[in-house]
Amino acid sequence: MKELTKAEEQIMQILWDIEKGFVKDIIAKMPDPKPAYTTVSTIVRILEDKGFVGHKAYGKTHEYFPEIDKSTYTKHLMKSVLSNYFGNSVKQLVSFFSNEKGLTASELEELKKIIDKEMKDRGEKE
Repeated sequence: MKELTKAEEQIMQILWDIEKGFVKDIIAKMPDPKPAYTTVSTIVRILEDKGFVGHKAYGKTHEYFPEIDKSTYTKHLMKSVLSNYFGNSVKQLVSFFSNEKGLTASELEELKKIIDKEMKDRGEKE
């Protein structure tokens, strides 16, 4: 699966949110200043060529919809980030965000709860 450019990702985020729509619907959800219709239409066709978007034709107009769901792309993107920037180490990833974002004590406690729950769940399965 290919990674998306910022413009492609912006359009995919909108399609994931609205589930299906015409180019005008996508543009309506974009922040001002809104891009030209032809620009959005071109990016949507690129996304279609990449396999991210499909369409249903109504004469000359097309209604577009995601072919890849958001969670599938998110998993792919996070695996890529983990591999390319953190040597496949989740520990390094978490450490990076902890140090860079300056997690609060409550955020760290929440992470600890997630880890504790995962350890408990794995213990029950093994």
